[in-house]
Amino acid sequence: MTITYEHAYLRERILAFVLDYVFLIITVMILYFLMFSLGMTGEIATIVNFLVIGVIVTFYTLILETLNHGQTLGKMILRIKVVKLDGKQPDVYDYLLRWTLRLLDIWISFGTLACILITSNQNSQRLGEIVSNTLVVRVRPRAAITLREILQIDDRQSYVPQYPEIRNFREEDILLIKQSIDRYNKYLNEAHRSALLELCDAMKSRLNLAVVPENKMEFLKTCIKDYIVLTR
Repeated sequence: MTITYEHAYLRERILAFVLDYVFLIITVMILYFLMFSLGMTGEIATIVNFLVIGVIVTFYTLILETLNHGQTLGKMILRIKVVKLDGKQPDVYDYLLRWTLRLLDIWISFGTLACILITSNQNSQRLGEIVSNTLVVRVRPRAAITLREILQIDDRQSYVPQYPEIRNFREEDILLIKQSIDRYNKYLNEAHRSALLELCDAMKSRLNLAVVPENKMEFLKTCIKDYIVLTR
């Protein structure tokens, strides 16, 4: 089953950015306090400034995302992370590419370019993410669906299942179908429509169907009802 990700909102990304730089400011203040406490002055203080504090401030995002599976401290708090478009973990080159283009995305344009691209791109990507084929997604979806909610979808009496192979699915698969339907109905954008189409193709393969019914939404709803009837 193809897993669909929910894109992080612009406001979540901005807040994560702000939190990261709050942490950086606190870290720098602590380091300066330690320098003065240890009596570091002159050349020693200059070396610490450039080699320690300078490196931390400059490479914070690159280092944290690379070593922490796509998350800085701010992203961890907001429960968002960087992934590849195909859902895989980015490699060092991907992180380096998106970090390098922060200079244009965020600093030179004062964040304007990043905001425009994120809000206008169907995958909510800034320039660095478009070039590196990455995006920022939520670790946990906003609208969690429970099996109890699914069981209340329809009256099961006298219902005849159409897709008996659905009994071989897992509960997690059915929850994903319901969640995908709810996201599409809520956001009604091309990204979620594409996700539904991909989901239908995956269902066709697993159910050994020749073609997907023309009404894709009804097909997915029928699969959910069939699962309920056949497994409960």
